[in-house]
Amino acid sequence: MQKCFILIIFAFYSVVSAQKVEPELIKLDTLKDGFAYDIRYAGTNNFLKEPFYDCAVCYLRPEVAKALKEVNHYFCELGYRILLYDCYRPVSAQKKMWAAYPNPQYVANPYTSGSIHNRGAAVDLSLVTLEGEPVDMGTDHDFFGVQAHIDYTKLPKKVLENRKLLQKGMLLFGFETIRTEWWHFNYKKNYSFAIIDFNFPCAVQ
Repeated sequence: MQKCFILIIFAFYSVVSAQKVEPELIKLDTLKDGFAYDIRYAGTNNFLKEPFYDCAVCYLRPEVAKALKEVNHYFCELGYRILLYDCYRPVSAQKKMWAAYPNPQYVANPYTSGSIHNRGAAVDLSLVTLEGEPVDMGTDHDFFGVQAHIDYTKLPKKVLENRKLLQKGMLLFGFETIRTEWWHFNYKKNYSFAIIDFNFPCAVQ
């Protein structure tokens, strides 16, 4: 009886601990806040030319979703809105990417520290006008070359201005850049967030 009681207590503690560790993820389109979507890894328009995800969906941690909503309001006042390429990324997808392109300059190693995407705290994005016209950022998403680096300046003046606009808005609301990808932004805290191993459902969109 005592052994059974100990096992019950242990099971209860494990469930509670898991609830504390496993954070809630918000499906961003439920905020109905005017974001545009082009989830590249749900289709073939990506560096592998094949789907990594079963469906086009964007999940983020609640605080990240809230900050991104505020950024979108900021851009809307300027005549733009956010176009999302990628949000939370399942660990299984990160492993596929690493197997295809094991270069830590562009793809985080899932067997070491992993990606901020795996933590629900990073976004890949660009801007479109309120009418839906893409804003020229000089390269496409997932362009693995120096032209995509944020410190690369041999680009048309308008492209540099567009990148500066994007970076300024994101930095104002707690996001951080990385040098090699103009489209990638990590939310503050970064690696202090735990990795979430969650394969998002696709049955109901």
